[in-house]
Amino acid sequence: MDYNFDEIIPRRNTHSIKWDADGDDNLLPMWVADMDFKTAPEIIEALHQRVDHGIFGYSLTPPEFYAAIGSWWKKRHGITVKANSIIPTTGIIPALIGIVHTYCQTGDKVLVLIPVYDHFFSCIRNADCEPLESNLIYQNGNYSIDFEDLERKASDPKTKLIMLSNPHNPAGRVWTEDELKQIGDVCIKHDVKIISDEIHSDLIHPGFKHVPFTSLGEKYSQNSITCCSPSKTFNLAGLQVGYVFSANPDIKDKVEKAFHKQEMFLVSPFASTALIAAYTHGEEWLEALQNYLHENFRFLSNFISKELPKVHVTPLQGTYLVWLDLSAYSIESASFCKKLLEEQQLWLNSGYLYGKAGNGFVRMNIACPRALLKEGVERLRVQLISQ
Repeated sequence: MDYNFDEIIPRRNTHSIKWDADGDDNLLPMWVADMDFKTAPEIIEALHQRVDHGIFGYSLTPPEFYAAIGSWWKKRHGITVKANSIIPTTGIIPALIGIVHTYCQTGDKVLVLIPVYDHFFSCIRNADCEPLESNLIYQNGNYSIDFEDLERKASDPKTKLIMLSNPHNPAGRVWTEDELKQIGDVCIKHDVKIISDEIHSDLIHPGFKHVPFTSLGEKYSQNSITCCSPSKTFNLAGLQVGYVFSANPDIKDKVEKAFHKQEMFLVSPFASTALIAAYTHGEEWLEALQNYLHENFRFLSNFISKELPKVHVTPLQGTYLVWLDLSAYSIESASFCKKLLEEQQLWLNSGYLYGKAGNGFVRMNIACPRALLKEGVERLRVQLISQ
């Protein structure tokens, strides 16, 4: 089937956080991580059928929900996810907070590798805990893990968890099996549980392969819990659907009890319908999407290489979020993004949101029709040449 990812679908006046938060009709938003593409037609059709039923009462999570997750992970990633290891949830952010509440007391620490997804910080603080930052090593335009620093901080008796972005947002790294095992070994040594946020696990670029943390072996799977959702993969964020799973029954049971206390385990009938359709019928659409996103990244890289050679494009191994190094311009990220929004009506994320290590960077969402991407990089070019 042919999918028209070039189609520009108006999103203003739809109460979109991305498009309607600013209220400027000339705004081009390339910040928050949702896509400007219609989801797979099979998902839309399944939702139409659910709407046609006409009754939307309280709903149980059907067995097909668990079966679809298990089949997807087996087919896409080669691992077995048993139905009794899965906990449905209304989203990954509340799930992260719930897991932190499960394993941490007020004042405990949760380790993060920065720069990292900004909501990790708020999830940790909202659970009355402290983010403990370990800076990734940025060298020759690439990121790697500082394992000496990681171990030093994991050894702090107050450190109870590590919150891992796998693949990494915003740096676009797809962690290797060896890197993940080293993280796992450090955490096992110091009795630190691992939360692996794998929400971008299906958005991998050619030449790279996602490694599920739980696939590393029993000692690693028994010390970890995985968070995921079809929301990034199929553009379903507004449906508030997610799930977590752990091969360790004790971890699963403790987290499930926390979720029940927070009343966040009942997903809506639309959420479960969309997940089942996505994981059962969405693979062809996803393959086409991945090709389009990769071509978008190639376009952006070529444009910047030619027009803005002082900008370094961090290699994009996974996600649709490009991490741009503007440090050659000696800018401060937050003030630059504010000026970019005011003068060019282009909304990017300041790197400073992702920790102090992100200063001098911006994050750009390239999951949009190519015409919008072309407009976005041109606005960025105009702003930078005026610096």
